[in-house]
Amino acid sequence: MGRLIGMVLAPLAAIAATQAPAQEAFKGKTVSIVVGFSSGGGFDIVARLVSRHLGQHLPGKPDVVVVNMPGAASLTGVQYLDTIAPRDGTFIATFNFGLIGDSRVLPERVKADFRKYAWLGSVSEDVTVCYTWGALGVKTLDQARAMPVVHMGDVGPGTSAFVNQSILKNIFGVKIKQVLGYPGSAEQRIAIERGELDGDCGAWVSLPPDWIDNHKVAPLVRTAPISALGMPDGVPVMADIAPDATSRDIIKLLTGSGQVGRPFIASAAVPADRLAMLRNAFDETMRDPGFLADAALIRQPVAPKNADEALEVVKQIYATPDEIVAPARKISGE
Repeated sequence: MGRLIGMVLAPLAAIAATQAPAQEAFKGKTVSIVVGFSSGGGFDIVARLVSRHLGQHLPGKPDVVVVNMPGAASLTGVQYLDTIAPRDGTFIATFNFGLIGDSRVLPERVKADFRKYAWLGSVSEDVTVCYTWGALGVKTLDQARAMPVVHMGDVGPGTSAFVNQSILKNIFGVKIKQVLGYPGSAEQRIAIERGELDGDCGAWVSLPPDWIDNHKVAPLVRTAPISALGMPDGVPVMADIAPDATSRDIIKLLTGSGQVGRPFIASAAVPADRLAMLRNAFDETMRDPGFLADAALIRQPVAPKNADEALEVVKQIYATPDEIVAPARKISGE
């Protein structure tokens, strides 16, 4: 009887031994979310929102912190995952989704293949709006075209804002003067309020509520056929008003990565078991009532894509025919 009991208990003990490490895989560790911009901007705000809930869904319930790493339109933070950061699942990153399209259009500038990263998913689709500051008195695209110059700022080439400003300039004929070198969108917004800049292209949900509620900005065009809280009716979609079919295809290529507007990735070198834990924790976070309540407080929409869905968007962008990529280079490379 003792031998029989031993035969039964031995496999159970082995299973328990393998489960215990998994249940405490992140215990006592700190998980860092690398943000490729300064604090206070839209990507930073979403990263901090995720950081407050992600750890509760990881084995061992680790602390989760945000690490700001501005540089190269957030590419520095992406590349950090495969250069200096430990590849044990304790470092993940969020970045400007505009890099995805640029990596297809201008691979010599954005040296990253986003198909080769381990995707966790995306919090929401992005609806970027190009807008002017209300005091400028410009409320429509036609009025913007009539201006001798419209000053807009950005971090630098590679961001979605830079790309959308370039679309305004090269496809829609707005005489944009791009002022580069800002560390993040928070600093750009200060410059707009000071009158140093006339407007910007950025995520509608990242604009200060005061700007939206008090109609301090005038949206000229948007990048996607979706709306958001406080957005006026009738804001035209870029692709819908493109002057010709080729321009429409170029706009779709350059703005398509907005479908994964708030992306989260890890290094592909992260062990499979740790990656599975991160992906499961991300998906559970997106369903967490506490997370959803906190997102609502800051007006952040939650329309998540899981890892497979986000990666499929990326693959579609990389599959864009060369005959569309070639003219898009001239716009994105401005």
